[in-house]
Amino acid sequence: MKISEQESIRREALEQLRELGIDPYPAGTYSVSATAKVILEKFPADNSLYQDIQVAGRIMGRRIMGSASFAELQDDSGRIQLYFNRDEICPGEDKTMYNTVFKRLIDIGDIIGVKGFVFTTKMGETTIHVKEFTLLCKSLRPLPVVKEKDGKVYDAFTDPEQRYRQRHLDLIVNPDVKGVFRQRARLIQSMRDFLLDRGYLEVETPVLQPIYGGAAARPFKTHHNKLDTTLYLRIANELYLKRLIVGGYDGVFEFAKDFRNEGMGRFHNPEFTQMELYVAYRDYEWMMDLVEEMVEKIVLDLHGSTSIIAGDHSINFERPWKRYTMYGVIEHFTGTDVSGMDEAALQVFARDIGIETDDTMGRGKLIDEIFGDKCEPLLIQPTFITDYPIEMSPLARKHRSIPGLAERFEAICNGKEICNAFSELNDPIDQRARLEEQLELGRRGDPEAMMLDEDFLKAIETGMPPTAGLGVGIDRLAMILCNKQSIQDVLFFPQMRPEKAGTTPGGNEEFIRAGIPEQWATLISRAGYNDMKTLKEANPNKVFNQLCGLRKKLKLDIPAPKPEEVKGWIRQK
Repeated sequence: MKISEQESIRREALEQLRELGIDPYPAGTYSVSATAKVILEKFPADNSLYQDIQVAGRIMGRRIMGSASFAELQDDSGRIQLYFNRDEICPGEDKTMYNTVFKRLIDIGDIIGVKGFVFTTKMGETTIHVKEFTLLCKSLRPLPVVKEKDGKVYDAFTDPEQRYRQRHLDLIVNPDVKGVFRQRARLIQSMRDFLLDRGYLEVETPVLQPIYGGAAARPFKTHHNKLDTTLYLRIANELYLKRLIVGGYDGVFEFAKDFRNEGMGRFHNPEFTQMELYVAYRDYEWMMDLVEEMVEKIVLDLHGSTSIIAGDHSINFERPWKRYTMYGVIEHFTGTDVSGMDEAALQVFARDIGIETDDTMGRGKLIDEIFGDKCEPLLIQPTFITDYPIEMSPLARKHRSIPGLAERFEAICNGKEICNAFSELNDPIDQRARLEEQLELGRRGDPEAMMLDEDFLKAIETGMPPTAGLGVGIDRLAMILCNKQSIQDVLFFPQMRPEKAGTTPGGNEEFIRAGIPEQWATLISRAGYNDMKTLKEANPNKVFNQLCGLRKKLKLDIPAPKPEEVKGWIRQK
């Protein structure tokens, strides 16, 4: 394993600590009696508080000043200043704990526990006066350095790819990120409380399924060795939840991890979270009212107001929301009524307005493409789109009064779908016919066509009461309510593409064989030079600037190369 100079120094400090009899990874409990946030909020109002406390956290900064020093400690709640005095840390003749351990062997990133009392400095800063400290964990890797001066942040750890790949560092050095995930957790809890208060049962259904269904999407496939059978990661949990309605529950819901083997981007992750709810003896009109009430309540719980900022938009979730039919919204934004068009006419119309089509697209898929391209991005305020063509909704009930439509709605907000709902189809004969139509689309080449699930059909043949069903995209809703522009910002560990060849140590042997140090060989590859031939064709000054830029961007603790050194790598024979 190749390690940097800073990592080597920290490992030497680790051994010196052990030689001094200090365990850098002690076992046991360290009792914490206060947090940074609570101290900062309450201490100034009553100076008698916190005169004998224990606090634990990570060192995020130090100012060594001879026999007295300051440090900054970060715990789960925030940051607070620490004050160390040599003679109080070491009241006897032996000053090792201050002069050697604190000043030389403790680093930024180490986790410590401190005992002491709280006071206010002459500069007015609430500070913990440390009487005793304990090393709780020695950090062997340096943190990205984030500097702050006069309220401005410099050299922040902001590269999205590095933040998503190393979320632990992102959470340490970018405190606002922790707030995003607390908001997400509050969103889920608010939704759960809303549903539990109405008496609905929270359940769990299988992630591994012999037949995937409940949505139009490509699945991930796996194999069960003992059963010697193919299984799929679920794309939705709908068909299992409906079986519970058949079984006699009046309302069930699940917060489910679902998996769809499709594109990745700002709005899509292959693994995502959705909440699905099914309520017996209800329809989609009733469900629209519930969605409005539920989301309004969640926004109030998170923000104390129904109005929020999302990107460049001010969005108001106050009820009631605007409603369009699917045909109505397409006519509103394109000026054309497509309700009477057959598949061939829709193909022509879609191409005329700049939408690519192919022969695998049925009528429902074409309408979906037109809506998604020409209407959805323009719907910023929360809006219901209702009454979908039946071809787009193989699991939804036929409209009770308008032939050719289904009782379905989607809620669109900030240009993206946040939920999808139906009056559920409970006619088993109709349901079988619709799934057989999906099979035909699959034979024509549609990779997202649904499969026919005989076990599900058996269940609804037993009898399913009239039911309203709902699916809410938790990640999409979190993006809006946390004012984030990418789904990766509301997922702790989003799926990432494999790092490019040569971006890991030893990844480009040709550069290393040419005598280029390994750490620079890695960065040369990352800068886009795949071999010595392309490197030799490059301008040395440009390469030098690229390497210096990457060194700074990635917070690498290595000396910058010299211009003549880079020129030597490129000009060598």
